[in-house]
Amino acid sequence: MTKSGIAAVRVVCALLAGACGASMAWAEEKPLWELGMGVGAVSFPDYRGSDRQRTHALAVPYFVYRGEFFKADRDGIRSIFFDSDRVQLNLSLAASLPVDSDGNGARRGMPDLKPTVELGPSLEINLWRATDRHARVDLRLPVRAAYTVKGPVKHVGVTFTPFINLDIDPFGHSGWNLGMMAGPIYANARQHRYFYDVKPEFELPDRPTYRASGGYSGTQFIAALSKRFDRYWVGSFVRYDTLRGAAFADSPLVERDRAWAAGVAIAWVLGESSQKVQVED
Repeated sequence: MTKSGIAAVRVVCALLAGACGASMAWAEEKPLWELGMGVGAVSFPDYRGSDRQRTHALAVPYFVYRGEFFKADRDGIRSIFFDSDRVQLNLSLAASLPVDSDGNGARRGMPDLKPTVELGPSLEINLWRATDRHARVDLRLPVRAAYTVKGPVKHVGVTFTPFINLDIDPFGHSGWNLGMMAGPIYANARQHRYFYDVKPEFELPDRPTYRASGGYSGTQFIAALSKRFDRYWVGSFVRYDTLRGAAFADSPLVERDRAWAAGVAIAWVLGESSQKVQVED
């Protein structure tokens, strides 16, 4: 899984690690932690620009933690370094799965893409909040460094993905949470080269040598809908990408200038802490 897969996994992780957080609401007491197990399916291309779309079944853990400095909730897994009424500085994490190049026509004969992890700070600024707390708009500014995790650890670039995030309860006090976000993606040359370079030894008549530059990586639009019921949680997402104008758009590994991904999941809550904490979702 490349950048397209990373985005899909980010959303799935955010859903399964904590979209269980209820809809926007006034502060209330909730368990310090919740544990469970979920299943789901997600469909996405091998990488942004690939014409190979795959569907994966997932068995995933369900984990929510509502600590003061560490949280795992509908916004993902993060550490909170600074928190005010309008601004948070978090540690942001993401991950990707590998790609078998022999199964991808554009990458045939090239090295496989290894799984990676991404981590870095994310500045989150609340731009607007409804008086009843059932809707809010945030600006999120995550910057992450990426590393391969299979074999020797290798630095494979830096990404910057600013986006506007809207969270609302679409049905009013129903417990459903609808999140929508949109924004551009930027990455340095090392990140683009990891996914889109073609070295001379892998050149073919229909795959010329290519060396990518850094810069604009396209734009993403994501919508996710979820609800926490008494003993289980359900969620789904759809994502659309456009690569028009991307710095690597002329790579021979880019077969289309748009992509989509979607997923659905259900998780059962198997246990929770007897300790309660005050939470404002």
